[in-house]
Amino acid sequence: MRLGYHTGYWSAGPPPGAADAVRAADELGLDSVWTAEAYGSDALTPLAWWGASTRRVRLGTAIAQLSARTPTAAAMAALTLDHLSGGRFVLGLGASGPQVVEGWYGQPYPRPLARTREYVDVVRQVLAREAPVTYDGAFYRLPLPADQGAGLGKALRSTVHPLRADLPIHLAAEGPKNVAMSAEIADGWLPLFYSPRMDATYRELLADGFAKRSPRLRPPAQFEVVATVPVVLAASVEEAADSVRPFIALYAGGMGAKGANFHRDVLDRLGYREACDEIQAHYLAGDRDRAAAAVPTELVTDVALVGTEDDVRAQLPAWRATAVTTVLAQADPRALPRIAALWGDPGHDDGTEGRRTADPA
Repeated sequence: MRLGYHTGYWSAGPPPGAADAVRAADELGLDSVWTAEAYGSDALTPLAWWGASTRRVRLGTAIAQLSARTPTAAAMAALTLDHLSGGRFVLGLGASGPQVVEGWYGQPYPRPLARTREYVDVVRQVLAREAPVTYDGAFYRLPLPADQGAGLGKALRSTVHPLRADLPIHLAAEGPKNVAMSAEIADGWLPLFYSPRMDATYRELLADGFAKRSPRLRPPAQFEVVATVPVVLAASVEEAADSVRPFIALYAGGMGAKGANFHRDVLDRLGYREACDEIQAHYLAGDRDRAAAAVPTELVTDVALVGTEDDVRAQLPAWRATAVTTVLAQADPRALPRIAALWGDPGHDDGTEGRRTADPA
């Protein structure tokens, strides 16, 4: 199981220490560095800017939102960054949620799985560069039909030859059908709130997707599960958990609308429905402190690595036994050297990850 670093979302401005952390990740031998976007900073620009100072670490988006770009624009950005990084880019995509898609991008949200499937199809067609891009889907039509525009649209092929026609595409997914679809059409899955307790369930969903996977894609043994995991080192588990509670409260209580919060759904399935009811009630009432205080320590330890170095070292075997191939640490940049030391060789793939994913227990 490898180690990556997630720079996280920007708040009012660039996250302090992010540029230094990205360079440190490269120097420490981490596998990858990832950026995100919501409705402020984008994911691609910081990745290019910070990534320019690196030589080895992979560079990924976790995630680039589907609604932020047409699939051809996403493919253009991906092939450009892949060239500039020497073949180190990973395109992580996700549908986001209805509040952002309809409120920020002004696009309809229904049928996100079908939209994602079409989006990935178009991106792969651009990257393959086998012919001018044409697509006749429910959401994407290329060229635009004559009766919907000037009638002058022409099927085009990318002028730039991709460095890798099989540039990896990962999908963020939380619902069961979406997880299975990731295994069917993508090269990796980007879960949030992964828990070793749910590993058997996730393996079954991945196996369902692998059963439908095209032989033209990478084999299931090479499929990646790249999980974003808070990693906090402190004097005790409780002290470390206190740093994670506001993050969980935000996602369980403040992300999405009441009754339409996909992040909370994951935690409900993990067995924390009553706790999430309380968290959400406090959060929607504007009391974020009480919302954070309502996050049980057991929930934190289910989805995060927290405590002293000995605590985290003791927690790691349970994670290594899962389908997760890479942990994306959400961590204080200053703690990266200590976290990397716990991994031993943070960029090393011992060959067991793909086998565990492809051959569910």
